[in-house]
Amino acid sequence: MSDAWRWLLGACLLGVASAAAHSSNPFAGQQSPPDPCYEDNGAARRCIPEFINAAFGKEICDASDPRRARPAAYLTDLNSPHNLTCWQSENLHTSPHNVTLTLSLGKKFEITYVSLQFCSPRPESLAIFKSMDYGKSWTPYQFYSSQCRRVYGRPNKAAITKQNEQEALCTDGHTDLHPVSGGLIAFSTLDGRPSGKDFDSSPVLQDWVTVTDIRVVFSRPQLAAAGREEEPGASPATMPPYFYAVGDFQVGGRCKCNGHASRCLKDKEGKLVCDCKHSTEGPECDRCKPFHYDRPWQRASAREANECLPCNCNLHARRCRFNMELYKLSGRKSGGVCMNCRHNTAGRHCHYCKEGFYRDLARPITHRRACKACDCHPVGAAGKTCNQTTGQCPCKDGVTGITCNRCAKGYQQSRSPVAPCIKIPVVNPTAVVSSTEEPADCESYCKPVKGNLKINMKKYCKKDYAVQVNVLDMETVGDWAKFSVNVMAVYKSRGEPLKRGDHFLWIHMKDLACKCPKIQMSKRFLVMGTSESGAERAGLLADKNSLVIQWRDVWTRRLRKFQRKEKKGKCSKA
Repeated sequence: MSDAWRWLLGACLLGVASAAAHSSNPFAGQQSPPDPCYEDNGAARRCIPEFINAAFGKEICDASDPRRARPAAYLTDLNSPHNLTCWQSENLHTSPHNVTLTLSLGKKFEITYVSLQFCSPRPESLAIFKSMDYGKSWTPYQFYSSQCRRVYGRPNKAAITKQNEQEALCTDGHTDLHPVSGGLIAFSTLDGRPSGKDFDSSPVLQDWVTVTDIRVVFSRPQLAAAGREEEPGASPATMPPYFYAVGDFQVGGRCKCNGHASRCLKDKEGKLVCDCKHSTEGPECDRCKPFHYDRPWQRASAREANECLPCNCNLHARRCRFNMELYKLSGRKSGGVCMNCRHNTAGRHCHYCKEGFYRDLARPITHRRACKACDCHPVGAAGKTCNQTTGQCPCKDGVTGITCNRCAKGYQQSRSPVAPCIKIPVVNPTAVVSSTEEPADCESYCKPVKGNLKINMKKYCKKDYAVQVNVLDMETVGDWAKFSVNVMAVYKSRGEPLKRGDHFLWIHMKDLACKCPKIQMSKRFLVMGTSESGAERAGLLADKNSLVIQWRDVWTRRLRKFQRKEKKGKCSKA
């Protein structure tokens, strides 16, 4: 038995052999569980379509005579020794007698062999070509000739090394027996190629066995084998006709699915495509499905299924992309980057809240409302971004609260958006008074008004002004306390008219030390006193004789009544 026959027999047996017996063969079959692409526990594993004769039933183009009586379809029918059908070329009378047969597989296949069973003597020279792009370009696959160097410009039976694994070789082995008719030519795509034993790790050989179309070019009939050597000067009319005749044309292999499908099916357009698993897609399962880009696509191997993994976006994104740098930095574990994170999330995995939002720890990160708005106060906060965990906004000086919406202890509200809360000054009036000017006994000093905090028409008439104020701030100027107040209502103003708004209220530190009058920050007061004259202390003046009482809203009607009486001249009678 010739080497070609031994190899062809072994290749045919691959379709029924067990996977364990052929673990080193990249095209080894496997038993068919419910889903061959997954283990019983659901783990992905390499799966491959069945080994078939990819040429069976396919159309073959004979470029020499498309209208011949014995069509090329006979080449790929069901071959039987009891019912032999042969394709025959047109009669050839002159050299070079080239005849071309082209077989289109309709999809990428990974083929193991190409065989031709002849009804005529085997040709003296023939070449096999392959295409990987549906006939757009062709690459030499194998040459057969008794004169390799002269016909094809290649040495006979060149040694195969890792450097020329993807080169077409030429051999004269097909002419050894010189049969009168019949005979087989079988080309093994992997036989003798060094990387064939580790096919999974050899992209060169994976590319080498990938085919969409096969073309066979017969160059010279084997005249000597038929006993019809051409004589010099013989005319075509006197020479017997020559022809090529082939009974069977087989291409053994598997539908190329890169280890991610166990079968090929026809799509809606009738094209053959892989039934892809492992979250892959494409005619050859040659890319990852959308949103499955957490690691790069890879061909499955016996050791690793290399299924495509989904990006981790915590249910907040529908699209992602692959980033090789991140993949390398992660130790080649994860390279997916989520795109257009929703639900106010951000980050590579949509795993934290975007600016202006913080995590609601009562909900998982996958929840649609896992991120809550910061709601930082537009005046009290120093920015819109809050702490991602606590939600605490960055507050300005003197401001507190999770959203910075109130003044801290020891601070009071101001009218400035830059410093909305200012520190309440610690007043120690006795320290301001000169040491040589010791305060008098406060009880006797304040006696004229102490305990007399009622308002009446008589007191109203004796004062220069009567106003409702909100105390904002204080500073010391010499022996005086200068209060910044906001006049909220004016009930009396003798002399220069008072208007609502910001004013100064002056109180001597001696009076303030004895708490006559008594005044507090951030509170409203009714102040009835005398006006201060002179540029040095422009504003209102309050002393021990002034009426300074914390405001009560019920006084509004009484003071308006006093105003009306004053206009009627009642104050002059008081």
